Amino acid sequence: MSEPGRTVHVGVPLIRAAEPRDVPRIAATLTVALAESRWVRWALPVDGRTQRLTRLAELDAGHRGVTTGTTWVSEDVDAVASWDAPSGAATPVPADVRAALEREVPRLHADRADAVARTEAALAAALPDGPHWRLRALGTRPRSRRRGLGGAVLGPALARCDAEGVPAALVAPAWAIVRFARGLGFEVTQATRSADGQLPLWVAVRPPGVPMPEL
Repeated sequence: MSEPGRTVHVGVPLIRAAEPRDVPRIAATLTVALAESRWVRWALPVDGRTQRLTRLAELDAGHRGVTTGTTWVSEDVDAVASWDAPSGAATPVPADVRAALEREVPRLHADRADAVARTEAALAAALPDGPHWRLRALGTRPRSRRRGLGGAVLGPALARCDAEGVPAALVAPAWAIVRFARGLGFEVTQATRSADGQLPLWVAVRPPGVPMPEL
């Protein structure tokens, strides 16, 4: 049995590291929050899209994020933020989780897998050269929006970036996300498109030490 995740107080919302018991709800929250996002509609085929998104969220933000300590949630798991940490800053991905990701993720993307892989390869050159935290997924259930949970659930990782002197980065498929990220100190460093030219993308970076807004 794993130890309970440490609870972090960020303003009013209660934020904590995700635990194994949270994995199903992490997947459900991200499915509800991201089902109509541009990235999901571009990266996952129409056939079984909801089920594909749920399994992808379960594997990546869920199992990978929980085992590496890089996913944070609100107390009720109505908000989720999952990150890629720089080498040495988090527990390595367990072999079984890595194998499941390598085996299942291409299948989940199906005929979009090549475009997704080529886009990720191209984005690597646009992200910060040195160690940085990259936001992989952020979602809040519609019923819990406009309560400051999105910014709050990002707080623990951004605080680590500040403490360790490393930037945070994200890739946004919509300008609304860029506007939200700017409020947290991110700035656009590159505007680009997916490898197939279908999806606009903005790379945004937050240098360490940017003051966090009061929630």
